[in-house]
Amino acid sequence: FSTLGWPESTEDLKYFYPTNTLVTGYDIIFFWVARMIFSALEYTGEVPFDTVLIHGIVRDAQGRKMSKSLGNGVDPLLEIEKYGADALRFSLATGNSPGNDMRYIPEKVESSRNFANKLWNASRFILMNLPEDQKAPYLPDELSLEDKWVLSKYNNLVKDVTENLDKFEIGVAVQKLYDFIWDIFCDWYIELSKVRLNSEDEKAADTARAVLVYVMTGMLQLLHPFMPFITEEIWQSLPHEGESIMISKWPEYSKDLEFTAEEAEFERIVKGIRAIRVRRNEMNVPPSRKAKVIIESTYGDTFETGAVFFKRLAYASEVEINVANVDPSAVTIITDDAKIYMPLGDLIDFEAERARLNKEREAVLKDIQFVENKLNNPGFVSKAPEKVVAEQRKNLEVYKEKLSMVEERLKALQ
Repeated sequence: FSTLGWPESTEDLKYFYPTNTLVTGYDIIFFWVARMIFSALEYTGEVPFDTVLIHGIVRDAQGRKMSKSLGNGVDPLLEIEKYGADALRFSLATGNSPGNDMRYIPEKVESSRNFANKLWNASRFILMNLPEDQKAPYLPDELSLEDKWVLSKYNNLVKDVTENLDKFEIGVAVQKLYDFIWDIFCDWYIELSKVRLNSEDEKAADTARAVLVYVMTGMLQLLHPFMPFITEEIWQSLPHEGESIMISKWPEYSKDLEFTAEEAEFERIVKGIRAIRVRRNEMNVPPSRKAKVIIESTYGDTFETGAVFFKRLAYASEVEINVANVDPSAVTIITDDAKIYMPLGDLIDFEAERARLNKEREAVLKDIQFVENKLNNPGFVSKAPEKVVAEQRKNLEVYKEKLSMVEERLKALQ
């Protein structure tokens, strides 16, 4: 109030005082916050703010308070020069909870910078696929299943982030934004959209473009309080209405985007693709090696719709739904909604795998022989420290276990 013309009744004082929220660290509650309240009551008769958000202190990586005597302070200007202001700001909001201290870890800031790069690359991909006359964000009347899936998830994101911010759950809001942008939008929806963007169906491609712009714009607005610079830069380059993202309308939850059934339906396809990727990764099958995918499910129509995505994202050479006979030696994957089979011969080059396993078996046998010779040598056992002998015995057990696994896999390939 002392900066707004008090004790005169100025227009600034009427407009700005009292305010609503004071943000402060817990270490100055009595030095500053309490004094502001009793001074304001004494001189103006009004409480200066209705809410106080008390945050923790940023400590060093070891949990110590930053101080000149310890020399463990971090210069934010140097960190901004290294990682960018948005990355620093985002990392300080990540994992933040009211009243709790946090540690400053450079790797977290680096991770936030990588997130900014991910967002930047996603915007570049969208801009590369937009015509010059692309309209400001809008949604077409006809939407595909994957469009409704991402829009439904985005709609829930808007509701959740807004509620989190209203409750000062800053760290929770940031985590939800991170998960949606990185996983749902960048890793899934952009990849799904490529099928239509690369097709000859111009209407389908236009729909994909419109949804990409609509969701990206809304995401940027939700992310703006945490990463103001990159969001403004991208927003200005996308088709938009208004002067700045800073004064654009905050996204609102819409009943028109409640596609609960469609979201659940497409989630079956996503779970199937994820399960195939995990199994292929466990078997060390490279993406370049395509395999037939056979799906057995009561949701046959859903998986028929998703066949094109299994080919693109699950490296399927072809997709068959509910076929009569399945090779009993096929790799089996079970999800909540389907049984998925992949012929073993499509995944593995039997001769090459047998040769690799035999080579591995020979190497393990040599290791076993080497350790056994040591342990059968009375001089080694009596003279070496007990710790070294115990370590060799443990190594022998590990090698024998490895040999057993290799022989089992060789047997399975017969």
